[in-house]
Amino acid sequence: MSRQEAGANASSLVAASQQVTVVSQVPERRSAEEANQRSRGGQRAAGGGGWRGPPGLQQPVVAGFQEPPLSFRLKNDWVGVVIGRGGSKIKEIQNTTYTKIQIIKGYPEAEVRIFGTEEMQSKARIVIDNIVKKQEEYKSEPKVDVAAIQPLDREDTKKDVSGNQKLIDWDKFRENILEWSEKKWAGLPLIKKNFYMESEITSSMSQEQVQNWRKENYNIMCDDLKDGEKRPIPNPACKFEDAFQCYPEVMINIKKAGFQKPTPIQQAWPIILQGIDLIGVAQTGTGKTLSYLMPGFIHVDSQPSNGPGMLVLTPTRELALQVEAECSKYSYKGLKSVCVYGGGDRDGQIKDLLKGVDIIIATPGRLNDLQMNNFVYLKSISYLVLDEADKMLDMGFEPQIMKILLDIRPDRQTVMTSATWPYAVRRLAQSYLKEPMIVYVGTLDLVAVSTVKQNIIVTTEDEKRSHIQTFIESMSPKDKVIIFVSRKAVADHLSSDLGIRHISVESLHGNREQGDRERALKNFKTGKVRILIATDLASRGLDVHDVTHVYNYDFPRNIEEYVHRVGRTGRAGRTGVSITLITRSDWKIAGELIHILERANQSIPEDLVEMAERYKANKLKKEMEKKLGRPQGKPKKFYY
Repeated sequence: MSRQEAGANASSLVAASQQVTVVSQVPERRSAEEANQRSRGGQRAAGGGGWRGPPGLQQPVVAGFQEPPLSFRLKNDWVGVVIGRGGSKIKEIQNTTYTKIQIIKGYPEAEVRIFGTEEMQSKARIVIDNIVKKQEEYKSEPKVDVAAIQPLDREDTKKDVSGNQKLIDWDKFRENILEWSEKKWAGLPLIKKNFYMESEITSSMSQEQVQNWRKENYNIMCDDLKDGEKRPIPNPACKFEDAFQCYPEVMINIKKAGFQKPTPIQQAWPIILQGIDLIGVAQTGTGKTLSYLMPGFIHVDSQPSNGPGMLVLTPTRELALQVEAECSKYSYKGLKSVCVYGGGDRDGQIKDLLKGVDIIIATPGRLNDLQMNNFVYLKSISYLVLDEADKMLDMGFEPQIMKILLDIRPDRQTVMTSATWPYAVRRLAQSYLKEPMIVYVGTLDLVAVSTVKQNIIVTTEDEKRSHIQTFIESMSPKDKVIIFVSRKAVADHLSSDLGIRHISVESLHGNREQGDRERALKNFKTGKVRILIATDLASRGLDVHDVTHVYNYDFPRNIEEYVHRVGRTGRAGRTGVSITLITRSDWKIAGELIHILERANQSIPEDLVEMAERYKANKLKKEMEKKLGRPQGKPKKFYY
C-alpha cells in the first residue's frame, strides 16, 4: 500500500468515527495574499460550523452522509444569533439534531449548509428558522418610548440636535411616577402618629428653666431641620412619667428595670411620640435603643393589625440580637418580634415571619434576600428605625437599604440613630426622612465620651506583644477588657498565644460560626471570661455595661471607629480606661487623634505630637515636589 493510500484510509476512518466536518486541504503552500485574508477574518470558525473561506477551497464532505447538504441563505444580522456566544448555540443545534452545520461568509447574506440525513436536515432547518423568527419578533416589538408621552400635536414640542427625536417631557414622566405610586399604596389604612400627652409639670416650664435644665444635663441640644417656619421644640421630659403618664404598661417595665431618670438622648421621646421623624446623634451606651423602642411599641399597638408594623435595621447581627433582647425584656401588650440576620437559620426565620409578627429586627442583607423572594411583607410597616446608620453606610449597606425602602410606605414615621454626623449620614437623612428634628448631646462634632481615660502608647509592631502581656499581668480580678484588633488572623493568633499561657480568652470576628459568637459573648457578659479579642465587627453590637478597659492593639482604619471602640467602656454612668497602641504606619491619623484627645481634656504624649509634626512635614514636602515636578519617593531603577 502506498503512503498516499494509507493516509487517505486513515483520514476516512477518523472522519467516520468522529463525524466531524472535514475540509480538504489544498496541497500547495498558501500564498501571502491568502494568509493576509485569513488574518483579516477571512476564515473564522464558530462551533462545529462557523465562517468558512476562502470560497476557492473544496467544500466539506462528511463521511457516512450520502444526502447532499441542505443549503439556504441567512441574513448576516442573524448569523451571530444562530452561532451563539462561543459557538454554544450552533453546537446545541448540532447535538440535538445529529447534523453538522457550516456557515459560509457572504454579503449581504451568508450561506448555511446542513449535513446529515434528510429528516435531520429538516429538523435543524426548523430550529434555525425558529431562532431567527423569535429574534425578528423581539426586534419588531414596540419599545416603550419615554418621549412618546409628549403629545404629538403640540407646536412647542422640543427637538434634539438632529431634529428627529422628541426630548423627554420630565413633567409628564414625574406625573406617571406619582400615578404609579398612588396605585401601589392605595387601600392602606391611615397611620396614627400623635400619641403624646404633655404633663402639667412639663408644660409649665418656662423657656429659661428649659435652657438651664438642658445645660445641666449634658448640654442636650434639639433642633428643627424643617425648611421655612420652624416648629416649637417640646419641653424636656425630666421624668419618665412626663413622657409615658398615659401608658402604664410602659411605666411598669421601666420601674422593673430600675432606671432613675431618662438619659440625654431619650429626650427624643416627646418628639417621636408626636409622630415627627427624628435623628438621634449620641455616643454608644447612652440609651439609644430604648429611645426608639418605647415610642415604637405604642405606635405599633395603635395601628390596625394587618402585618408587621415596626422595622429596625441594624448593621450587625450582634446589634440585631441585642435589640431583639431589649424587645423581649420590655415586652408591651404581647407584641411579637423576630430577629432576621445573615448566618442564622434562614428557614426558621421564614417560618417565624409566616406565623405573624409585629416587629422585625433585621440586618439589611438578609432582609433584602427575604424581600426579593417574597417571604416578608413590608407594606404594613409604618414605623422604621435605621439604627447605627453611619455604620450601615460604612459597611456598604446603602443599596440594600434603598431596595428595602421601596416596599415601605412613604408616609411612614422614620427614626435614625447614629454615633457620628458625617456627610454620608446627612445625605441619607435628607433622602429618607421628612422634615425631621434632631437631638444630640453637646456637639455634632466627633468627640469621645468624657467618662473614659484615654492612654496613648507610641510603639513598634515588634513591641506590641510585650505591651499587651504587661497589661494582662497587671489586671485586677474585677477588670474586664475588650482587645480590638484589625484583622481576623490577628485575633486568632493573639487568642492562641494567650491560651497557651493558660489565660482564658474569647475571640469574636466574622469567620466564627454564629453559635460560637453567641457563646463567646455570653461567656464575656457573665464574667466567665474577662478578656474578649474582637475585630471592629463587634465594636457596635456589644452591650456590656461593666467593661472596665478597652485595649486598641491595632489602631482602627479611621478616627470615627476609634471613638466607637472607646465608647465600649465608661457606659451607664461608669468610668473606664482605654489604652491605644499606635505605630509609624498610623502616623497619618495622629493629628485627628490629638484633636479628639484635646476635646476630651486628655493628656497628649510628646511622641504623638512629634509623629503628627513629622507626618505634616512629609506631606508638605511631597506637595512641594509635586508642584516643582520633581520625582517623589525613592528614585526608580531603569534596566537596559
